[in-house]
Amino acid sequence: MATESKLTSKGQVTIPVEVRLRLGVETGDRLVFEFEGTVARIRVVKRERRFARYRGIGVPGLGKGKEAVVDLVRSLRDE
Repeated sequence: MATESKLTSKGQVTIPVEVRLRLGVETGDRLVFEFEGTVARIRVVKRERRFARYRGIGVPGLGKGKEAVVDLVRSLRDE
């Protein structure tokens, strides 16, 4: 896979969507550039998601995801 991107006058590069998808990078992730002579290797360092450490903590019996929370709120409103 060969993909090109242009360097701006400020040293910025837009990473093409195909590359972002293949690397699995998201907003806030960091890229590390490792060099071997004139060859650069890019490595992704995933950032810790703000609430990742709290995943699984919550109301027993409540499912995962936004839909479960919305369903719970709707059921509480109906009571």
